[in-house]
Amino acid sequence: MQSGEQSIHKYLIQRSKLGDRDAQNELYKLYVDAMYNICRRMMGDAEEAKDILQDSFIDAFTKIDKLKNDITFSAWIKRIVVNNCINALKKKKLLTSSIEDSFDVPDVNEANDHELDNYEIKRVLGAIDKISEGCKVVLNLYLFEGYDHKEIGQILNISESASKAQYSKAKAKIRKVLNN
Repeated sequence: MQSGEQSIHKYLIQRSKLGDRDAQNELYKLYVDAMYNICRRMMGDAEEAKDILQDSFIDAFTKIDKLKNDITFSAWIKRIVVNNCINALKKKKLLTSSIEDSFDVPDVNEANDHELDNYEIKRVLGAIDKISEGCKVVLNLYLFEGYDHKEIGQILNISESASKAQYSKAKAKIRKVLNN
């Protein structure tokens, strides 16, 4: 962000902390598309994604007074969105309960991560929608949101190796769907 954008951003956050609905609306407009994309990838369903998105912004604006550093709003709202998606998936019991037991996955070489770049985005997203929720969550957190396997393990209460296994399994399943 450039300094002019930072000062506007900071002003919007300060006004939002004071309950200014117009400032909150402007922040919403700045972040809604990016946060929707996260919700959509993680939830797989557009309507559920919209619900989680709205709940996340409500949570953010309800608790905005707890935000200490105005510059970190983007990371803060992203964390709220990711946590709300994970909580929704857990409530639906779509995360595999036996995630720790799924180590029969072939070891897929990490160097093959960029193979997915060869496919059209729509086909890849369609394939992602077809994999299990447990694999989808790990894949999204690692590949799209930039968390490492240790962080994913902490977020999902699984081991780092289980996260790696789910990621490998997700990649293998996506390749299989795309090759059919």
